[in-house]
Amino acid sequence: MYPRSVSREPVDPAVPQEFAANYLEACEVLDISPKASAALSRRIMQHILRECAKVKEPTLDKEIQKVLDGNMVPSHLAESLDAVRTVGNFAAHPIKSTSSGEVVDVEPGEAEWNLDTVEALFDFYFVQPARTAAKRAALNQKLKDAGKPALK
Repeated sequence: MYPRSVSREPVDPAVPQEFAANYLEACEVLDISPKASAALSRRIMQHILRECAKVKEPTLDKEIQKVLDGNMVPSHLAESLDAVRTVGNFAAHPIKSTSSGEVVDVEPGEAEWNLDTVEALFDFYFVQPARTAAKRAALNQKLKDAGKPALK
Protein backbone atom coordinates (compact mmCIF):
# COMPACT_ATOMS: atom_id res chain seq x y z
CA MET A 1 0.00 0.00 0.00
CA TYR A 2 1.08 3.55 -0.61
CA PRO A 3 2.33 5.61 0.98
CA ARG A 4 4.69 3.16 2.67
CA SER A 5 5.58 3.93 6.23
CA VAL A 6 8.41 2.84 8.46
CA SER A 7 7.48 1.63 11.91
CA ARG A 8 10.82 2.46 13.53
CA GLU A 9 12.09 5.50 15.36
CA PRO A 10 13.36 8.35 13.17
CA VAL A 11 17.10 8.49 12.62
CA ASP A 12 18.87 10.90 14.97
CA PRO A 13 20.21 13.97 13.15
CA ALA A 14 23.71 13.13 14.44
CA VAL A 15 23.81 10.14 12.06
CA PRO A 16 25.49 11.12 8.78
CA GLN A 17 23.16 11.09 5.79
CA GLU A 18 25.21 8.44 3.95
CA PHE A 19 24.29 5.96 6.69
CA ALA A 20 20.79 7.24 7.45
CA ALA A 21 19.56 6.97 3.84
CA ASN A 22 20.63 3.32 3.55
CA TYR A 23 19.11 2.53 6.95
CA LEU A 24 15.76 4.01 5.89
CA GLU A 25 15.84 1.88 2.74
CA ALA A 26 16.49 -1.24 4.84
CA CYS A 27 13.50 -0.28 7.01
CA GLU A 28 11.25 0.35 4.02
CA VAL A 29 11.83 -3.09 2.49
CA LEU A 30 11.57 -5.01 5.77
CA ASP A 31 7.90 -6.00 5.29
CA ILE A 32 8.37 -6.80 1.60
CA SER A 33 11.62 -8.75 1.92
CA PRO A 34 13.27 -9.47 5.27
CA LYS A 35 16.16 -11.01 3.30
CA ALA A 36 16.74 -7.75 1.38
CA SER A 37 16.46 -5.71 4.56
CA ALA A 38 19.00 -7.96 6.30
CA ALA A 39 21.40 -7.64 3.38
CA LEU A 40 21.06 -3.85 3.34
CA SER A 41 21.57 -3.56 7.08
CA ARG A 42 24.67 -5.77 6.88
CA ARG A 43 25.99 -3.43 4.20
CA ILE A 44 25.42 -0.47 6.53
CA MET A 45 27.14 -2.29 9.40
CA GLN A 46 30.14 -2.99 7.21
CA HIS A 47 30.30 0.66 6.14
CA ILE A 48 30.11 1.84 9.77
CA LEU A 49 32.76 -0.61 10.96
CA ARG A 50 35.09 0.35 8.13
CA GLU A 51 34.64 4.09 8.66
CA CYS A 52 34.39 4.25 12.45
CA ALA A 53 36.23 1.19 13.81
CA LYS A 54 38.77 1.39 10.97
CA VAL A 55 38.60 -2.33 10.20
CA LYS A 56 39.06 -3.44 6.62
CA GLU A 57 38.84 -7.16 6.08
CA PRO A 58 37.57 -9.12 3.06
CA THR A 59 34.20 -9.93 4.68
CA LEU A 60 31.86 -8.49 7.27
CA ASP A 61 32.26 -11.71 9.22
CA LYS A 62 36.02 -11.08 9.59
CA GLU A 63 35.48 -7.38 10.31
CA ILE A 64 33.06 -8.20 13.10
CA GLN A 65 35.56 -10.69 14.51
CA LYS A 66 38.27 -8.02 14.52
CA VAL A 67 35.96 -5.60 16.35
CA LEU A 68 35.08 -8.30 18.88
CA ASP A 69 38.69 -9.39 19.36
CA GLY A 70 39.72 -5.77 19.90
CA ASN A 71 36.93 -5.10 22.42
CA MET A 72 36.00 -2.04 20.36
CA VAL A 73 32.31 -1.98 21.33
CA PRO A 74 30.32 -2.55 24.55
CA SER A 75 29.41 -6.16 25.35
CA HIS A 76 25.71 -5.80 24.47
CA LEU A 77 26.63 -4.50 21.03
CA ALA A 78 29.30 -7.18 20.62
CA GLU A 79 26.68 -9.87 21.26
CA SER A 80 24.37 -8.40 18.63
CA LEU A 81 27.18 -8.09 16.09
CA ASP A 82 28.12 -11.69 16.73
CA ALA A 83 24.53 -12.76 16.02
CA VAL A 84 24.49 -10.70 12.82
CA ARG A 85 26.98 -13.12 11.30
CA THR A 86 24.51 -15.98 11.67
CA VAL A 87 21.61 -14.01 10.19
CA GLY A 88 23.90 -12.83 7.41
CA ASN A 89 24.77 -16.35 6.43
CA PHE A 90 21.05 -17.09 5.99
CA ALA A 91 20.57 -13.94 3.91
CA ALA A 92 23.60 -14.30 1.70
CA HIS A 93 24.12 -18.05 1.43
CA PRO A 94 21.51 -20.79 1.15
CA ILE A 95 21.69 -22.93 4.29
CA LYS A 96 19.68 -26.12 4.57
CA SER A 97 18.08 -27.40 7.75
CA THR A 98 19.70 -30.61 8.90
CA SER A 99 16.33 -31.94 10.04
CA SER A 100 14.09 -31.06 7.08
CA GLY A 101 16.52 -30.39 4.24
CA GLU A 102 14.69 -27.12 3.45
CA VAL A 103 16.54 -23.86 2.82
CA VAL A 104 16.48 -21.80 6.01
CA ASP A 105 15.21 -18.29 5.31
CA VAL A 106 15.69 -14.99 7.14
CA GLU A 107 12.69 -14.36 9.38
CA PRO A 108 11.34 -10.82 9.93
CA GLY A 109 12.48 -10.88 13.58
CA GLU A 110 16.03 -11.67 12.51
CA ALA A 111 16.05 -8.84 9.97
CA GLU A 112 14.68 -6.53 12.67
CA TRP A 113 17.53 -7.57 14.96
CA ASN A 114 19.91 -6.45 12.22
CA LEU A 115 18.16 -3.07 12.16
CA ASP A 116 18.35 -2.90 15.97
CA THR A 117 22.09 -3.56 15.71
CA VAL A 118 22.48 -0.80 13.12
CA GLU A 119 20.64 1.56 15.48
CA ALA A 120 22.97 0.52 18.33
CA LEU A 121 25.98 1.22 16.11
CA PHE A 122 24.49 4.62 15.25
CA ASP A 123 24.06 5.35 18.94
CA PHE A 124 27.59 4.21 19.83
CA TYR A 125 29.48 5.90 16.99
CA PHE A 126 27.38 9.00 16.26
CA VAL A 127 24.59 9.87 18.70
CA GLN A 128 26.30 9.51 22.07
CA PRO A 129 29.52 11.27 20.94
CA ALA A 130 27.41 14.16 19.55
CA ARG A 131 25.47 14.44 22.80
CA THR A 132 28.66 14.39 24.84
CA ALA A 133 30.23 17.04 22.59
CA ALA A 134 27.16 19.28 22.98
CA LYS A 135 27.24 18.93 26.78
CA ARG A 136 30.97 19.60 26.82
CA ALA A 137 30.56 22.69 24.64
CA ALA A 138 27.82 24.02 26.95
CA LEU A 139 29.98 23.42 30.03
CA ASN A 140 33.00 25.05 28.39
CA GLN A 141 30.87 28.10 27.55
CA LYS A 142 29.73 28.27 31.17
CA LEU A 143 33.33 27.98 32.36
CA LYS A 144 34.41 30.69 29.90
CA ASP A 145 31.63 32.99 31.11
CA ALA A 146 32.83 32.43 34.67
CA GLY A 147 36.44 33.22 33.72
CA LYS A 148 37.56 29.62 34.21
CA PRO A 149 39.66 27.46 31.86
CA ALA A 150 37.92 25.05 29.51
CA LEU A 151 37.82 21.31 30.11
CA LYS A 152 40.89 19.46 28.92
